[in-house]
Amino acid sequence: MATPRKETRGLFSQAVEAVLGTWPVLQIAVENGFGGVYSQEKAEWMVEAVEQYFQSNADLEPEEIEDVLAELMNNEFDTMVEDGSLAQVSQQLCQFFTQCQQGNSAAVHEAIVRLAQKQHGARLAAAKSQPAEESSSDEETTTEEEAMDCNATPSTNESQCSLPPPPSDAEAEGGWTLVKKKKK
Repeated sequence: MATPRKETRGLFSQAVEAVLGTWPVLQIAVENGFGGVYSQEKAEWMVEAVEQYFQSNADLEPEEIEDVLAELMNNEFDTMVEDGSLAQVSQQLCQFFTQCQQGNSAAVHEAIVRLAQKQHGARLAAAKSQPAEESSSDEETTTEEEAMDCNATPSTNESQCSLPPPPSDAEAEGGWTLVKKKKK
């Protein structure tokens, strides 16, 4: 039979994993590889590091956790979190730690289940939006291919490309006026 201390530690570990797993900033950083090829491993390590920080320090305030999370995100993912979510995440983590220390495991379990459902719902929404993004990129590729219709003539090795007409002399891209040097 597991001791109450080990159960509490395991429950808090699950809570940290659930909170960080639903934190949009961390998920975006992992999905886009802000931490390099080992972004997923860094996120998993971050769960352990946060849990260990709580276990090693007594009477932590949410502001301290906020600073630790900000430093971890900056060091591991080159990400500055400025959306206000650090305060929310650190507050949640402190509440879970307090509840685990007080033995209120039922409330923590319930919150973990809610967070897991939230995370699952977010993944389903992301999966539904992906095919639409892929089809739009296919359309862009087709448009680019049509814009550069190259025909090689069999008599010569040179290619003739029909490119879209260049912008007029008066206005170039972005509304800028193109000024040319006068010929002498």
